[in-house]
Amino acid sequence: MMFGLGPDKRVIFDTKVGMIGLGKLGMPCAEAMANKGVDVVGYDIVTKSSDLVEIRESIKDVCIDRDIVFVATPTPHEEGYDGRQPTSHKEPKDFDYTSVKQVLTNCNRHMNNGQTLVLISTVLPGTIRRELAPLVDKVKLIYNPYLIAMGTVGYDMLNPEMIMIGTKKGVYETAEKAKQLESFYQQVCDTMPRIEFGSWEDVEAMKIFYNTFISNKIALVNMIQDVAERLGHMDVDKITGALSRSTKRIVSPAYMKAGMGDGGACHPRDNIALRWLAKDLGLGYDLFESIMTAREKQAENMAKEILKHGKNVCFTSDAYKAGTNLTDGSYSLLVQHYVIKHGGAIASGFDDPVHVLVRVHESDNISADDKTIIFDPWRSYPKAHNVVYYGKYA
Repeated sequence: MMFGLGPDKRVIFDTKVGMIGLGKLGMPCAEAMANKGVDVVGYDIVTKSSDLVEIRESIKDVCIDRDIVFVATPTPHEEGYDGRQPTSHKEPKDFDYTSVKQVLTNCNRHMNNGQTLVLISTVLPGTIRRELAPLVDKVKLIYNPYLIAMGTVGYDMLNPEMIMIGTKKGVYETAEKAKQLESFYQQVCDTMPRIEFGSWEDVEAMKIFYNTFISNKIALVNMIQDVAERLGHMDVDKITGALSRSTKRIVSPAYMKAGMGDGGACHPRDNIALRWLAKDLGLGYDLFESIMTAREKQAENMAKEILKHGKNVCFTSDAYKAGTNLTDGSYSLLVQHYVIKHGGAIASGFDDPVHVLVRVHESDNISADDKTIIFDPWRSYPKAHNVVYYGKYA
């Protein structure tokens, strides 16, 4: 299938591109670029043919005269881990990076610092810095995974929801190769793409959690379907339709800033009650147990991080919500529980010395002396030597 302007309206680009890995991802993307007028050559370990992409005989042949070389080598799981058969009982395993490592090593051998090496294969957060970057020292390595769907790969590449570009330091101002890649996409894409820039780890996480957000969304709406089927007098489409039109808090950027966990008179108790309903209806699974376990473990993880900075801890509020005195389901009190459990003490700030001051609500206005650590889960308090941002690499 052709994408973009068509052969009679191609724009000729100065950038020469190579694509290594011409499978379900690489070939449609290479052909989509070529159809827009980009000079594209490719290589795959399996013999391929294309009317738009020149197929070369080796990785060396691809790398030797290209400005940008994309690597679209698969990162598969072991057989039986792709979801066609039950996997929840199996030991979790990382992807297999053997092929990617071989390709990157080979590319590094034949490229120079005037070129750009771009990995688009899916990897877990931390993989590039730990396992892949040490293999590449002669050329800049950029991570640029695609958000595509099988069947519309070429179209999705030319009409992206966003383009994610990750570099070693994640500093846009000094990332010249990343800027060149951004410029390339702005020229080749049919729609002006939104660029999301960060470190390798930022972009690894953007890609994988984008996918898992979708998986969680599907699992939740299908649970509503199961409840409707067993309980009766329910129409799953009415329910999911009402939720999908709830653009204030559900289908919106609301609650997409990490910080203190949820609380209040509804959220924790509703999840606990739905655990009972799932068991009562015999669904055979319990999403809400996982949610509540995650909520508690996240609070415990935060408490442990707080205690790294001091044992006497003061929280700016016990309330679950700013501007109230309500403590129903208070996440602040849950974190305080774990602070005490792990050997800390809750300081009042009046008579007790305070080692760490925890900013519970983002709107809390606080002040502290230079010796007191301000622990900010919201990462928005003015940065200073005694301010610790939780969840952000310094």
